[in-house]
Amino acid sequence: MTLKRHLGGYAVIGLAQWLVEYGLMVSLSEWLMPVEPANVIGRVVGACLGFWLNGKWTFAGDGTHVGRQAAMRFLLMWLALTLLNTWLVGAIDEHFGLRKAQAFKPALDVLCGGIGFLLSRHWVYRKTA
Repeated sequence: MTLKRHLGGYAVIGLAQWLVEYGLMVSLSEWLMPVEPANVIGRVVGACLGFWLNGKWTFAGDGTHVGRQAAMRFLLMWLALTLLNTWLVGAIDEHFGLRKAQAFKPALDVLCGGIGFLLSRHWVYRKTA
């Protein structure tokens, strides 16, 4: 698989995933709960969508597999990136307010998405011997 195909697929799925995640975070944080748990809920729903679609479409190939090992690797990656993302969103909320946290979340998601792409391509979905 080429880098161009991987990036294209990851971007399309990532956009759909992000729209779901961001929409939930904004809606929940606006009306129901603090921004940190709202962010985690949005990320959980987006992660479920992204894991399956990226494994079956973006990174699908002879050297890849969507199974238990990929799911465990994805979970580790997702937890680390969610902690980073949520900590950053919470810090912005604490220092600058909810509106700034909501406004800066897309940039933080791009940062975490870039890290997630590299880890997914080179580690999460790779078959091991």
